[in-house]
Amino acid sequence: MLNQAISSLRVGRGTVRRFRRAGSWGMRYSGLTGSGFHVVLRGAGWLVAADSPPVALQRGDVVLITSGADHGLSHTPRALHELPKVVLGLDEPYSGPADFEFLCGAYRLDRGQVHPYLAALPDLLVVSADQERFPAMRSVIDLLDNATFQERTGMEVARSAVLDLMLVHALRQWVEREGSEGSKGQPAFPDLAVATALHAIHNSPQTQWTVTQLGATVGMSRVAFTRRFTAIVGKPPMTYVRDWRLACAARLLRESDASLAVIARQIGYSTEFAFAGAFRRAFGVSPGRFRQLDKAPQQQSS
Repeated sequence: MLNQAISSLRVGRGTVRRFRRAGSWGMRYSGLTGSGFHVVLRGAGWLVAADSPPVALQRGDVVLITSGADHGLSHTPRALHELPKVVLGLDEPYSGPADFEFLCGAYRLDRGQVHPYLAALPDLLVVSADQERFPAMRSVIDLLDNATFQERTGMEVARSAVLDLMLVHALRQWVEREGSEGSKGQPAFPDLAVATALHAIHNSPQTQWTVTQLGATVGMSRVAFTRRFTAIVGKPPMTYVRDWRLACAARLLRESDASLAVIARQIGYSTEFAFAGAFRRAFGVSPGRFRQLDKAPQQQSS
């Protein structure tokens, strides 16, 4: 389920930036719908949250933001509301000598919803550097920190792949440290029946699922399954099926040149017309327009 959760993030655009700070500094991140991370490249600082004590950070530490929780970074422990908010694209790059440097990466889901697997994890996770046990992490960080890699045109898919690797390696390292692995070396989902149903939906979005079929898959009645699924996931089963199909469609529109008719069949819609109508209701634009808007920023920056 971890791979499916990471894959679901590709509905949004992946971004990576390097920040440099010196002296008395602080920054607050808020309003993110998605998942992201910070990697400390140099110096020491503090992770600040609204409802938990500050956490000291040092070189090599990775902060995972699993489902967009508000948080901040600072040179000293401070209250979150005291930190100035980061406005990406408007903040001025720091060009002087720096005593704290870090990477900030994120998948922003403008219209999507964080996968239940990630939402079930703590909001903020800190993974300390352990290059002897996890040497691949260093290689992934180096790739992300390569300025040429970040700025070259035509590298959107490659950048997404490295973002995936960063999230997967960091999550697996956290899981091993916590000793909370599930049956296949992945974090345990809080409910086996719901996890099984999610696995079925994710593996086969084209199946014409019904609540009765999903309930039967996990040996539960329609009513009992609906109640449990809704309580844990936060939405009824068929609403989740629809949203997952459209999330898959958004990812296919972003990453492939497949026709709308082909995508419609791959995600379980009988006609391109039915798919286009459902997509427009969910995303506010037609599938074709979504694809055009996604490619526009890349063309402008090339």
